[in-house]
Amino acid sequence: MGHVSQEILLELLEAKRFGVEYQPIVELKTGDTFAYEALSRFKDSNGKFIRLDYVYASLHDSPLSLFQVELAQKKIQFDNLSKQQKVFVNLDQDAFYASGKKEEDNPFIKLIEQTGRERVVVELIENSEMSDAIMSLSMIEVFDKLQIKTALDDLCNPKSMLSVSVLQLVEWIKLDRHVLQKRADVNFMVFVSKIIDFAHATGKKVVLEGIEKEEDVLFARSIGADFVQGFYYRDRFLNY
Repeated sequence: MGHVSQEILLELLEAKRFGVEYQPIVELKTGDTFAYEALSRFKDSNGKFIRLDYVYASLHDSPLSLFQVELAQKKIQFDNLSKQQKVFVNLDQDAFYASGKKEEDNPFIKLIEQTGRERVVVELIENSEMSDAIMSLSMIEVFDKLQIKTALDDLCNPKSMLSVSVLQLVEWIKLDRHVLQKRADVNFMVFVSKIIDFAHATGKKVVLEGIEKEEDVLFARSIGADFVQGFYYRDRFLNY
């Protein structure tokens, strides 16, 4: 994975040139926007967007910086939506544990409680690294105990792992855009179909990500997804 240079990263952090893009999560049955996913965005000194994965790869070399940026980002993501709007947010497991605080004193939990747990769904990514997957499970167990809703993000991405324990604990399952790319693969779609059946049988909701065209919406309906998300929906906005 690529990185940004230390010079660019330090300048970005000092200038606090990061913000949020909100992408609608739309209910297929009604066509209404149910919630927004808050997507982190970073810019360089020339105003150009920097690749998100490059920034976070660099931040992981400095746990304290990762924690500070993630917490600042979450504050921005919560503050720029009205109190009536629900928001899905990604939370890095390394950032969550970097504070060293006990569960009840963890700054991310305090922030979610202040925002209103009924408004927030925390997205967790199943990582290909076993140590990260174990941390994700530990974090999701904390949220489950506190009755903070969670989602498993990027399911069916080729680089992610599938933890049965995590799959059982979450309330939401978000299918990666890879599902759209593999829709013609009969064997792959058998797996996707069974995941959706499991989700519905256990009271979970399914979101298909990566929607860009009307045919993607029709496909989402055909496989039984409950919600869709992607650039097809244009009422998103940036905040910097």
